[in-house]
Amino acid sequence: MATRMRQSLQDFEEKFRRDMEHENRKSQRLQRHVRIRSRNRNIERQKKMGSFRFWMLVLALVGTAVGVTAAMFETLYLLLG
Repeated sequence: MATRMRQSLQDFEEKFRRDMEHENRKSQRLQRHVRIRSRNRNIERQKKMGSFRFWMLVLALVGTAVGVTAAMFETLYLLLG
């Protein structure tokens, strides 16, 4: 009886050890998945901000060019007119 109880206790301990290893691997996989998702979100956010800044720069340059051209022709009109 004692050997049977000892073996069932060993079986229980072995199963517990396997379950703990399984949980550790699962936890590590989840942590890696979270890091990857976070990195991808940061990359996407930077890409969106970079695109926004680029179009704001283009808009500012076009606006400046239009403003300078208008001022130049207005001044030319006043000088020659």
